[in-house]
Amino acid sequence: MPDRDYTLIIDKSGSMSTPDQPGGKSRWETVQESTLAVARKCEQLDANGITIYLFSSRFKRYDNVTSDKVTQIFQENDPMGRTDLASVLKDATDNYFQRKTAGVAKPDGEIILVVTDGEPDDRKAVMRVIIEASRQMDRDEELGISLMQVGNDPTAKRFLQILDDELQGAGAKFDIADTITLDDMAEMTLAEVLVNAIQD
Repeated sequence: MPDRDYTLIIDKSGSMSTPDQPGGKSRWETVQESTLAVARKCEQLDANGITIYLFSSRFKRYDNVTSDKVTQIFQENDPMGRTDLASVLKDATDNYFQRKTAGVAKPDGEIILVVTDGEPDDRKAVMRVIIEASRQMDRDEELGISLMQVGNDPTAKRFLQILDDELQGAGAKFDIADTITLDDMAEMTLAEVLVNAIQD
């Protein structure tokens, strides 16, 4: 979708330094490779690059990230801290609606991809942010939030399933959240899943 903006929100909480197989790559290394693949794919669609947030207890936003900047961003950051997903998600959705109001959002809206390995610090706050964002939307397809789980934390998996299934019952205007767990990925790598979400 060339007429769409893409934002990637990446968990850099302490547990992201964990390898999922003994002697294997850490989650952080896997996510770096996948981010590079996404940035390259998005460049084909939009030369301006993508927005990347890294978050743990606090978050940092990088605008107009092209594939040549990805390595540097990961070198500047190390996994540590908690999983405050609510505030970074609120910043990303607020930013979209500000651009929409100013008339500078892309015609087909925005996709926000979240890569996380753990349950957020405040589950209710995350749900509230997504519900509030859905209520500011005029049409179903203008904003999508895809949450992807790396690692195999069962509480994170349960939380993502709740986001997928129960938000409209909790007052969301549109079902804008969709989640992908390790089981859903089957044989696909995280990079393939992320690139698929962009082409969707």
